[in-house]
Order: sequence, then structure tokens, then C-alpha cells
Amino acid sequence: MEQSKLPMIELHLHLDGAIPPETMWALAQEKGVPMPAETLEGFQHWLVETSDCADVNTYLARFELPLQLMQDAPSIARVTKDLMTELSRQGHIYDEIRFAPQLHRREGLTQRQAIEAVLEGRRQALAENPGYDAGILLCAMCIGPETVNMAENLETVRLAKEFLGRGVVGADLAGAEGIVPLQSFHPVFDLARELGVPATCHAGDSQGPDTVRDALSFGVRRIGHGHHIYDEPSLWEPAIARGVTLEICPTSNIQCHTQPSYREHPAKKLLDAGLRLCISTDNMTLAAVSLADEYRHCVEDMGLTPEDLGKMLVFAAEAAFLPEEKKQKLVARVKEALS
Repeated sequence: MEQSKLPMIELHLHLDGAIPPETMWALAQEKGVPMPAETLEGFQHWLVETSDCADVNTYLARFELPLQLMQDAPSIARVTKDLMTELSRQGHIYDEIRFAPQLHRREGLTQRQAIEAVLEGRRQALAENPGYDAGILLCAMCIGPETVNMAENLETVRLAKEFLGRGVVGADLAGAEGIVPLQSFHPVFDLARELGVPATCHAGDSQGPDTVRDALSFGVRRIGHGHHIYDEPSLWEPAIARGVTLEICPTSNIQCHTQPSYREHPAKKLLDAGLRLCISTDNMTLAAVSLADEYRHCVEDMGLTPEDLGKMLVFAAEAAFLPEEKKQKLVARVKEALS
């Protein structure tokens, strides 16, 4: 099947890193937030020019601008609706969009109110875009020693349980790797498991395979990025046996210098070794890349075939944090499109 005709599913997409540029520009004008350019066109050029970062922490610093625009409920709902509408327009059929409620409290919102705002934007978008669906992942955050915000992180997991089945589909741990050992966040995943909240975890990206080992010890069935599992083949068999899916974001890996190039990215080797992979953009706007662009890089630059893309699409559908009946419908829809 031609890659341009493939349905699209993205399981690793950060809301604050994927706001359509036009929406960011409009909100900044309304709120009087300084922008790094004088025109929308100049801002779009800036996004492209600054997408290649020295490291992951430099990359994460770029989130400050969108976060300034997402501190009240109407703005959060608006960016959610606009993003989902754009994804539907691009040909996506299902996405899981993640955000950290605790990062949206600067102007007095609670985590609960931030979640409700995202879900309102989701409601509006799905009502206007039949055939498209999206779930929300709530991110706990690594922002320093785990004691700094453990209470907030555990609140995020409890809220994920409360809103599960109402648009929220699971939880995640995001933020900078390497500040503290990933094992320090075990309580986050212990609580998720206790409450029956599906969870993924950022690991094996800017840090090596040890963080993948830690993520596997949490019992997660998906790992955000995870490509450095390639450096420790002893982890492959347990990951394969448990059906763990790696959420691979090729362009983000290149921009953050966690992989040297598309050509040297291990995705193809991991897939051929039997691991389950799916492809995402990580941050569509800040990375200045669409999922169609990523599919093109997979085939033209990474040694993957259109058949590999189809296989990974099925893996994405099977790894979605959806109730089993809805998941099977999504899998069937993908397989029908591939046939």
C-alpha cells in the first residue's frame, strides 16, 4: 500500500508541543505574550529553525512559550480542539494526546480543571470530526528530585483513574531523563497498577538502556521512545515476551541528538528482531514535522518498507489504551485499510 494512503495513528504526541502555529500566534496576540517573530510566517520559520536542539533539556526549554498560552480553561480547550481538528484533517483516525495537568496551574487552575478543559476541547473536536477519535494521557512529571512533586504526580494518577473512560485513557511519566534515577518514580507506577490505570513511561531516550530496564520493572506495556533498548539485547526477549510497544519518534530523536541520524536509527533492526514499534512525531509543531513526514523518513531514510509501516500501524492500534471492544474495532479498521 502507498504510504501516502496509510491511515494514521499517533500514540506519542504532547499537546503543548503540537498546538497549531496559527492557534499559538492568535493566542499570543490576544494575551500579549511576546513572540520570537513579528509575523505568523516569521514564527513558522522560527519553529523550523530552532527544532534542531543541542540535547533533550534544550528541547524541553522550548515548551515554555506554549505553556504560557495554556493557563486558563478556554485556551486549553481551544488548543485541544484545534489540534484534534488538524490531526483529523491530516488523515489521522485515532491519537493519544498527552499533557501534564500540574503544568497548567500558574493562574489558579487545579489539575482537575485543566483536565476538564482538555476534555471539553476534545468533546468539541470529536463532535465536528466524525470518524476521528482521540484519548488523553495524563503525564506525571520528572522536574527534579522525586520529592519535589510526588504529591502532584500521585494526584495526576488518581485523576487519571477518576476520568478513565470519560476521554482519559491512561497515564505517563514525562520530563527530563537523568535528573534522578527513574526507579525513584516507582510509587507513580505502583499506584497506577493498583488503580488499574494503563501507563506508559518515557525511557531509553536521552539515557541508555538502564532506564528501559527500569520501565520494564514498572510493568508498563508501552515505553515512550525506548530506542536505546537496542544497546542492551538482553532486554529484547522480555520486552517481546510481554508485548511491550516502543513509541518511536524518529525526528525528535535526531533533533535531540539521542540518535545520530535517520540512517543510523535502530528502528528497523528492532522491528526485524521481533519488537513491537509504532511511529509518532512526539511534538508535531515544535519538531516541525507531521506523521506523514515521519512515514516518509521511515521509508526513504531509515530502511523501513511500506509493509513495515503497515505492521507498525497494526501494532499502534493493538497498543492503544482503549477498552477491548473499541480497540478491536480500531484494529479491524486499520487492517481493512491495509488490505
